[in-house]
Amino acid sequence: MNLHVPSRRAVLRTVGTTATVIGWNARTGSWAWAADTTGRPGDDVVPVPDLDGTLTTDTSQFGSYTHDFGRLVTGTVPWAVLTPGSVRDIAKMICYARANTLKLAVSGRSGTGGDLESHSCYGQAAVSGGIAVNARGMARILSTGSDSITVEAGATFAEITDHLLPQGRRLPALPDYLPLSVGGVLSVGGIGLAMGTEGLIADTVKSLVVVTGTGEVVTTSPSRRPELFRTALAGGGQVGVIVQVTLRTVLAAERATVFSLFYDNVAAFMKDSEVLLADHRFQMQGGEMVRRPDDSGWRYKIEAVTTYYGGRVPDRARLLGGLEDLRAEALIEDYTMRDYLFRVDAFEAYLKDAGHWAQPKPWLSLFLPRSSAAQFLRLAEGELTPDDLGAGMLLSYPYLTSSITAPMAVQPNDPVGYLFDLLRFPHPGTSAADIDRMVQQNRWLYDRAVAMGAKRYLVGAVPNLTSDDWRRHFGTSYKALSEAKLRFDPGNVLTPGQGFFR
Repeated sequence: MNLHVPSRRAVLRTVGTTATVIGWNARTGSWAWAADTTGRPGDDVVPVPDLDGTLTTDTSQFGSYTHDFGRLVTGTVPWAVLTPGSVRDIAKMICYARANTLKLAVSGRSGTGGDLESHSCYGQAAVSGGIAVNARGMARILSTGSDSITVEAGATFAEITDHLLPQGRRLPALPDYLPLSVGGVLSVGGIGLAMGTEGLIADTVKSLVVVTGTGEVVTTSPSRRPELFRTALAGGGQVGVIVQVTLRTVLAAERATVFSLFYDNVAAFMKDSEVLLADHRFQMQGGEMVRRPDDSGWRYKIEAVTTYYGGRVPDRARLLGGLEDLRAEALIEDYTMRDYLFRVDAFEAYLKDAGHWAQPKPWLSLFLPRSSAAQFLRLAEGELTPDDLGAGMLLSYPYLTSSITAPMAVQPNDPVGYLFDLLRFPHPGTSAADIDRMVQQNRWLYDRAVAMGAKRYLVGAVPNLTSDDWRRHFGTSYKALSEAKLRFDPGNVLTPGQGFFR
């Protein structure tokens, strides 16, 4: 099923030329070429290892590596792109990078069509002057069991979903946007509408294969090398490169009914949201801050999803019993399961056609404690204008913090958390000054949220984070992550763009 494995072995050359890379020149800090006859005394050329895939060094081919999905951090040109043909390639190049004081980071190459790119938002996967790993080099679905699936980390959730659905199975937790790489999502945790029942996508992982920053290939799980498992999931790529994943699967219903329920104020929205979280009458639950029909301000929407098989249509009156939404405005829609899971496809097409997709995207994602969620959402109501979202959205819904078991996905000190997911898609023509204002607004919102006990989700754009900010964010988990970094990546090779350890 892998259409992305290179067709030739050990190609170490610039595309379109005959100049072959022979190694890294430690004296000059640049690649050494076979055709270069200008060697100088003291040159120390470290040969590039033999590879099953390709190492491309023609920077003119790296356009989609000079930015990420957020398009706020640009010009981050790597010196080479590895498209691995095997796990050995990744291990070899990590060791090569460590020996030559280079950095290495994985680019998830998520997206559709010709728009493959890292879906980080603020340079988290950037590796300027280092080695970028093209995750699509290893994107096979390896095996499917009765209740699990094993894939290479470059596979996307869209590919996995289309593989499983004909077998009557699906993943228990999915991101809203499915063309994301598995490894990239797991490195930050993975949020979605199943948080209320399943936790993060990282909480559905049975085992991983990780290549550490020392080049060691390790199979890890909650009971096998657990210290690596706990820090690889939602650890921002600091301890290793995830190369293979085994995920739980569940039975897939045939259809989904989606209830969009509207509320005039945050208190009523939170009351019903928490009723639904507690009684599990719906299989998936989301929420959103939306504009009023007359554009006079903000109101709230619950998106509640029930799934079913064949003709067993759910009892809508029972599902809506006891709720205090604006019932006359409720919208009820029915989908095939696949159409619902791929529901963002049409929105992506609209954003691309309208010119929003290629704009800078100052996203902000937070986990709020329930105790201060209403206060913070009211603050956001007063701070945000429609132009601050553009064609985007602000998602917010509750979940049980106890369901988040990945320790690096640090949580508020509250039994119930609320996601705050500000997904901006600015209008075409938005000025650079306005984009910068939104980035600074993110910092303003972040600081106030943290003062209220919130934690951040490791995507989005929060400027000027310091080492003290990161220590405060990770709290008691900072020591474990720091110790794991020293143990598994002692050369500090991996994923410098996160900035955890400055």
